[in-house]
Parts: sequence; structure tokens; C-alpha cells
Amino acid sequence: MAPVIGRRLRRGTVTAAVAAAAVAALAASQAPGVTDVPRDGQAAGASDTPPPSGDSATGDSPYYTDLPPLQSPVPPNGGDKKAEAGVPATVLDAYKKAETALNTDKPGCNLPWQLLAAIGKVESGHARGGRVDASGTTLKPILGPVLNGNGFAKITDTDKGAYDGDVTHDRAVGPMQFIPSTWATSGRDGNNDGKKDPNNIYDAALAAAHYLCANDRDLSVEADLHKAILSYNRSTEYLNTVLSWLEFYRKGTHEVPDGKGVLPDERSDSRFPSISPSPTTPSTPSYTPPSKPEKEKPGNNGGGNNGGSNKPNPPNGGGDPDRPDPGPSPADRVADLANAGTGTLTATAGDAFAERVEVRALSKSGSFVSGVKVKFTIAGATDTRFDGGARSVTVTTGSTGKATAPVLEAGERTGKFTVRATVVGRSVPGVDFTAEVTARQADALARTSDKPLVCEAGKEFTDRVEVKATYKGRAAAGVAASAMMVTSASDATANDKGPYFKGADGKPIRMLKGLKTDANGLLKLPRMYADDAAGTYLLRIATAGGGILTVELKVNAAEPETTPTPSDPASASPSTTPSASPSA
Repeated sequence: MAPVIGRRLRRGTVTAAVAAAAVAALAASQAPGVTDVPRDGQAAGASDTPPPSGDSATGDSPYYTDLPPLQSPVPPNGGDKKAEAGVPATVLDAYKKAETALNTDKPGCNLPWQLLAAIGKVESGHARGGRVDASGTTLKPILGPVLNGNGFAKITDTDKGAYDGDVTHDRAVGPMQFIPSTWATSGRDGNNDGKKDPNNIYDAALAAAHYLCANDRDLSVEADLHKAILSYNRSTEYLNTVLSWLEFYRKGTHEVPDGKGVLPDERSDSRFPSISPSPTTPSTPSYTPPSKPEKEKPGNNGGGNNGGSNKPNPPNGGGDPDRPDPGPSPADRVADLANAGTGTLTATAGDAFAERVEVRALSKSGSFVSGVKVKFTIAGATDTRFDGGARSVTVTTGSTGKATAPVLEAGERTGKFTVRATVVGRSVPGVDFTAEVTARQADALARTSDKPLVCEAGKEFTDRVEVKATYKGRAAAGVAASAMMVTSASDATANDKGPYFKGADGKPIRMLKGLKTDANGLLKLPRMYADDAAGTYLLRIATAGGGILTVELKVNAAEPETTPTPSDPASASPSTTPSASPSA
């Protein structure tokens, strides 16, 4: 088979043989606990009984199938570190703290933090690239698909929606993807805040460590290592994938800033969108199962091409002539892929796109084609991702031939990019959709204080101007703003007298550009000074999105200086110096 060249091996392009070869290559390094496992059978230890909380930690939910590159993450020639080896700082800290805790609580388990990293990578891409706050809690809840039996295990609600927001079925929760029933018995407080939160990476990593070390396992023993991984998700392919990342991280890793981790692309069940960061239940792409072939007619005691047997026709076209021809596959029936009504794709940085990409698969006669796999790919220089953090997803068309992509989430990078829809396994022209991310906006500004801003001419204002920007009632972070001294309420031209700011050279300036609100939507202006002109002046602050605030500044005339008045010589007191006596 031709060699595979690229940043990572993807499930969609790598055969089972190549994946097995990758694991075998890693095993050849003789690192502890890494062994090739048959992909069609169950690995050693698969019959192990996990903790009593359930059949597996994740309910055997889907996971990311991206494999690491076969090269070492740190090249021997001292070149750049591999991007895939980078682990977000807070997430990496959580993995290492969990290892330290287990070394004390269960020293015989020999848990390596790299195993937690491997599982964290496969389950959530390290909390979606490290999108966590300072305490380690994900910026948005991470939820797996609804476990309703439609392609996954069926697990009815066990937590009344407390963790997953679903009161009908359960969903895997958090960066380590625990199902609620498992979290109820295995949850831990890893950051000592008094809570056990599956969406906190410190809590989730410590819980995963204890779960893997259950049943007195020693993870330095290969059989116990396999049992532990399979107790997390009972899939041989899952075991192979985790072992690949474990060995990769053992060869070296490095810390990257939170939110900058490499996001995986491919999931174990491409029919469903990737992990959802939102507590609401995502719409499941419609799916039409393949029709069952009609039962073959009984043989005619020697008649027909295969002697009357009921065996399927061989691939060369021989066989029972009475057996119905299954006809072309859904992909082969597609003659055209068309826009199914997608509107304007635009969103503000950091927001979700209101419009979703929709296409329809049509046959040569114009009829709908169901059961067609359509791949949606984000192309171009952008950090926008589909809901869940993936750049590409595959969705199957429903009965009306329509496939709807997951929600697009805008990143911080503004500008235009493309979403491309193509039919998997069929060379028909794809459909490109132009999307745009605009700068963050604020539609309202307000001062954080109602204290009057007053200054004496020629002096410095005691208080600085601070405002809060909001967008649709919520704090607007990272919004560009400007401030300018204006002539009047009706004349927004710059004023050349009155209050001013100081430039880097100390000279007066009355216009500021390039300002930006902080994470809480707050903006504090530099100190202001007054020249010698007394009066009432106006400062106008404006933001992208239409937020405008005019602030009144009052400059009082300088107090006159008091100088001492010289004494009147005539009124001076008589000298007390005695005069000379007259001569006798």
C-alpha cells in the first residue's frame, strides 16, 4: 500500500491494516504496555469487570479516532516540536496532579499521567484544545450524543438531567466523558473547591485515574493496562487508539497555552456530529437504514447458474438469476448536490452562527436520494469550528435527501472562509458556501460610576473614566473602541481645546484609537488633564456595533493665587529704639 503522508492519520483515509501497522510499529519500540491488538477480536482483559457504576465509564460513546504521527514528537535533530504533542497548560497540570495523587492513594497502580493524556485526547481533544477557565472548568459543557440506542447504547436517564441536561436519556459529560451513573459513584474533587464537577478537568482527571486503577490493577502490567482502557470503552479500536497516543506522549510532550491545543477531526461514528459543547440536545442528522434484500427464492434442484443453492451471487456476476439486483448504492445514485436553502453565513467573533449549512442530494431525474454520506469541511484561514471543535464532519441524508451540518462556532479570527460540502465516495461537484466572522460588537455603553468628572484648569482629573460595554444585555469582551473629545453633542468633530490625554511623548492628544474591552466588557481610559480653558466639555466613546456614550467633563477656572500685601511705611509702628540723649 502506498505510504500515507500528512499531519495525522485519519480514520477516513487509513485502512484497518494501516492502523494496525501503526500500533505494531509502536509496539516494536518495546515500550511498556504497548502491544498490537487484533482489531477484529477482543483484546486481552476485555472480560474484566469494571467498577460497579456501569459497563464502561463512557457508556461506549463515540470518540476521536485520529492517530498520532509515527515520528517522535520531539525530532532528534532539535527541530520544532510536533503540534500534536502539545497539551494545554491547565489540562496538562490536571493530568500530572492526578498522577501524583494516585502515587499516594494507590501506589501499586503505577498510573502514568500520559495514560490520562491519551484518554483525554481521544475523548475530548483535551477539553476541546484546552478551552477551560483558570479553575479548570470548561468554558462550555462538553456533552456526547444522546444515548438513545440510535447507533449507540441505550441508557435511560439516571441523573434527572443534573449533569447532562437530558431527563430522558443519559449523555457522556465533560473532558473525560463520564456517563452520569458512573460519575455518581466515581466522581472526585480534584481542585479542592468542595464540588465534584465532571466538566472540571481536575475533577475529571482524578476520577478517571481512580477508575482506571480499580480492581487493584497494576498499569505497569500489560494485561491490566488493557483491562483498564477497555473498561473505559469496550472497543478494540478504542484500545489501539489510546495505546497509540500513550506511546506518543511517553516519547515527549510540551505545554501550549489554554485554548491552543490541536483539535482532532474524525470520530468513531461519522454519522453523528462530534461532541457537543452545549447543554441542549443537538439535532441528530436523519438517517435511512439500507433496505434489506428480498429473500432468495428456493433453488430448482439443479436449475439456475448456481445449481439451485441459496448462496449469494458471487462478485463476478454469476449466481441465481432470480435473486434481485441490489442496484446502485446511494452515493452512486447521486447526480447533483445542491444548496438546500442555506442563508447568509455570518457571525460575530466568539458567537455561534445562526444559520446552518444544508445541502440536498438529487438523482439524475431530480428525485431525493437518502442514505448518502455528505462531508462538510471548513476551509481557509479561520479558527471557526463545527460544534464540538472539528473542522470536518460527515452527515447522512434523510428521506428528503437533505443533510444539515452541525452549528458553526466562530473563533476570534475575523474574515471570510469557506464551508465545502462533498459526497463521500462519489465524484460529483461539491457545493461551496462563503461564511464570514465579523469583529466583536457592543450595542450599549455605560459608566461604572455616576461621580461627576470635575477638574481645575491646568490640573489633572482625579478620577479616570471607566465604562462597561454590553451586547444584547451581556458583557461584551474584546470589543474595539475609540475615545475622542468632541466639539458638542451635535458636532462630533474633534475639539482642539479643553481636556486631553497624554501621548507617549507627553504631548496632549484628544483622540484615542485601538482600545479594547477586557474579559468583563470593561474599558478604563488613561488619565485626563485640563488645559487653561475653563468650561464644560464632552468626551465621546464609541465601539464596533454601535455602542456610543457621551461623557460630560467640567473644567473650573483656576483659583486666584493669594500674594501677601507689603506694609505701609507710614503706618509702621514707631521705633522702640531709644534715641540719643541731647547734650547737656
